[in-house]
Amino acid sequence: MSKLSRRTLITTGLTVASGASGLVAAAKLAKRYGLIPPDSGGIYGPGETLTYAAQRLLTRHSLAREFSRSQMSAKPFANEVAPLGDEFERHKQGAFADWRLAVDGLVARPASFSLTELRSFPRCSHITMIQCEEGWSYIAEWAGVPLSHVLERVGALPQVRYVVYRSIQPDWWESIDMADALHPQTLLTYEMNGGELPVGFGGPLRMRVSRQLGYKSVKYITRLTLTDNLKRFGKGLGSASPEGGYAWFAGA
Repeated sequence: MSKLSRRTLITTGLTVASGASGLVAAAKLAKRYGLIPPDSGGIYGPGETLTYAAQRLLTRHSLAREFSRSQMSAKPFANEVAPLGDEFERHKQGAFADWRLAVDGLVARPASFSLTELRSFPRCSHITMIQCEEGWSYIAEWAGVPLSHVLERVGALPQVRYVVYRSIQPDWWESIDMADALHPQTLLTYEMNGGELPVGFGGPLRMRVSRQLGYKSVKYITRLTLTDNLKRFGKGLGSASPEGGYAWFAGA
């Protein structure tokens, strides 16, 4: 069976199951094909599963909408963050010269990269909209190194299914599946609107996941961990977001 016909069959099955036999039946079908999100438990679990499975089957390679420079927001909104602590202030006073991005987990070559090293890698940019679940949004130009290039540099192992990424703020972490990790619009961002990424917007280094809501684009990134299972991270729900009541998958 071709990939297209197989995908059509699974998608049709999910749709029929959700309408005829309920979300639980759809969740069972998604499980059969490995399309279960880490926060699939609980009362909303079947709905989360159906959303994630349908999105991955239908839009795995789709692009977030890109805009022209004339459409960029004149005054981007920087949401407030908690104090970043003494360690961050020391980095800031040193112009982030000692800032490092550690990459570990299921990799052939664990590594630690400085901002200078990240800037030496292939650079990519796009003008996209960042949207918050609280209702605000803005359009900006983001530039940085594709996450896929960093994963290639460290030798991501074949069994990797997720990338966990952490902020200098210890309780601020997220994860994405490999569809988003390898997506060309997913960047480790160090520039915004033609200049260095401001601290208020996540500088010196921010994950930019263009196809998902803003809380997936975590600020102040310091570590990536590649894994085949998210159960050993936090409460096993995939990230801090579902631990706080939001969905793990925040795609449109």
